[in-house]
Amino acid sequence: MTTPEPLSPTRGLNVLHLFCHVVDVVDRPELSAAIEKARAEGVQIITAALLGAKADVAFMILGEDLWALRRLQSAIRDAGLQISESYVSLTEVSEYAQGMPEAMLNARLYPVLPPEGMSAFCFYPMSKRRGEVHNWYAQDYARREEMMREHGASGKKFRGRVLQLVTGSTGLDDWEWGVTLFALHPDDLKDCVYSMRFDEASTLYGEFGPFYTGLVGDLETVLDAATA
Repeated sequence: MTTPEPLSPTRGLNVLHLFCHVVDVVDRPELSAAIEKARAEGVQIITAALLGAKADVAFMILGEDLWALRRLQSAIRDAGLQISESYVSLTEVSEYAQGMPEAMLNARLYPVLPPEGMSAFCFYPMSKRRGEVHNWYAQDYARREEMMREHGASGKKFRGRVLQLVTGSTGLDDWEWGVTLFALHPDDLKDCVYSMRFDEASTLYGEFGPFYTGLVGDLETVLDAATA
């Protein structure tokens, strides 16, 4: 079988979230080997045990080569997990944050995950509203920047408690952004999202998709929780 040429963004990383159900026996050695092989190719893989009925296990996969992510997706399926939902996006620097220091820009484009000590996990997709009354894209840049600066200031209040990674998905998936949160405690997730919804950028213009919540852990711990 031929190996295709790598397909990479001009800057940043491809990001793939996979949400899976355990419906049969999982071939743990096969899955572990596939993950280790992907990691050897430079792919980051975060595993989480999910709560609720939407899915049992989440994989957050980041890498430069889109083919590597696709191969791992197939390996996860072949190992016996049923992929029930997914999300495709790219790491990005917002148009409102172009003047940030280089180190902060790189932290968004090339994050190293998961953050140490933050095992509470949450993911949700979101878009900006295009309604007849409130249309984000009908606002001029200066007004949008003003609202996003307010939104960013709210998020900074949770520094040290929550790490947020916003990835862009316009043209790639059904929503415009994917938001992944890592936190010290479950209530940090709740407090952060609740607080930031009062910002005008969210109150008038934010639309949110389904939330997936869980606990970051190594593969064996996550699978043990899903099959107990």
